Amino acid sequence: MTATLDEGPPAPANNGPKPILEGTRTRGVQFSVYFGVIAPLAALIAAVPFAWGWGLTWVDVALFVAFYAISGLGVTVSYHRYFTHGSFKAKPWLRVAMAIAGSLAVQGPVITWVADHRRHHAFSDREGDPHSPWLFGTSPLAISKGFWHAHMGWLFERDKTNIHRFAPDLVRDKAIKKVDELFWLWTLLSLTLPALLGGLLTWSLWGAVTAFFWAGLVRVCVLHHVTWSVNSICHMIGERPFTARDRSANFWPLAILSFGESWHNLHHADPTSARHGVQRGQIDISARVIWLFEKLGWAYSVRWPTPTRLAKLSAAGK
Repeated sequence: MTATLDEGPPAPANNGPKPILEGTRTRGVQFSVYFGVIAPLAALIAAVPFAWGWGLTWVDVALFVAFYAISGLGVTVSYHRYFTHGSFKAKPWLRVAMAIAGSLAVQGPVITWVADHRRHHAFSDREGDPHSPWLFGTSPLAISKGFWHAHMGWLFERDKTNIHRFAPDLVRDKAIKKVDELFWLWTLLSLTLPALLGGLLTWSLWGAVTAFFWAGLVRVCVLHHVTWSVNSICHMIGERPFTARDRSANFWPLAILSFGESWHNLHHADPTSARHGVQRGQIDISARVIWLFEKLGWAYSVRWPTPTRLAKLSAAGK
């Protein structure tokens, strides 16, 4: 469970909370951020003429779906519900496997990702939130600027969230720290494994090239924008059946692609809940994966929502 974060001003020495930020990214890290965002986006833009001219095989589709599922659930189940919010506990080997799966999404090392997201919850839609769309006002121009900032603009800022304030538990975890340090390796594997499998399954160099393009670059880009849409769209439009202290909302069109993350209103109303889609018809694939982990004995102490808790959250604003 995420500890309550003190939102007061930084204090000297060891008294009071640590600063929200800790310096800026180095030029090398900043370059990697730009490359990690722009290269997959360029691949997505090239996808239509690429497919029109050279085709899209079922091998490419199968590899895209497989790697999208592994890396996407690595973000939703692992990075988000497990490491950030402690929605369940897991066996040591599963913790490491989940951290690696999340790293395959190429959204940043696990500790950095978790620190940014815990900071988001500590200051949701207020000053200090790294990616709120409401930081610039409510005029049409301010809303446009806010959407860009929340969706991907914030990634290009060099300020670093203080991991020692927002993720001290992970900083102390030797196994997760090692996974975090090897983020470059997981990124490399995330792009080259599809190519390797595509080449072996088609027994051709061209099969490796197309798999690298579709199941590597394009898959990373699609997952990037689905995840970022939860930060932007799901804090701007949608339904708000539960009481939260911010503007988080449910946006059903993203439910399947985001594996249930777009049921965002309940998540902000009850952050440690293992299930976000709690109402009738709300598909939450991430919750089903956690349920499977629990049935297999790999996960335990799962924080499933209760009728009493949900009634309290839905009735609080009435």
